[in-house]
Amino acid sequence: MKDIFNPLYRQEYLDGYSSGLNPHINILDNKNEAFIMGFNQGRSNYEGMNGKVVYGIPQLIVTNKVLEDFLLAGMLGMSINADGYNAFQIDVIQKWYQSGVEKYDANQSAYLLSILEENSIELI
Repeated sequence: MKDIFNPLYRQEYLDGYSSGLNPHINILDNKNEAFIMGFNQGRSNYEGMNGKVVYGIPQLIVTNKVLEDFLLAGMLGMSINADGYNAFQIDVIQKWYQSGVEKYDANQSAYLLSILEENSIELI
């Protein structure tokens, strides 16, 4: 690995990482080491949440934001809708949701819901 504090290397790595998160992009042969390392890390993170790209691209893509939403739903004791996700994704989502359920506090949820209601914010 080269100097990660080098701005050019870091930018190439981040470009590769973001490309790796996109399942529709394949790595190009003419990219440098930083891009390739970033791409491989991004692809690894994508496949950890959505399954291997070689098995197909799912209808809905799971991201860290999606997982955080399921974690929050578990923490608030809300039901979830996992329609459109494949079996691999549901396993990942279930772990995050269960982690939220384990942190569920009914008093905290009631307090939050009352604040949301006071501000005319509805949960769907």
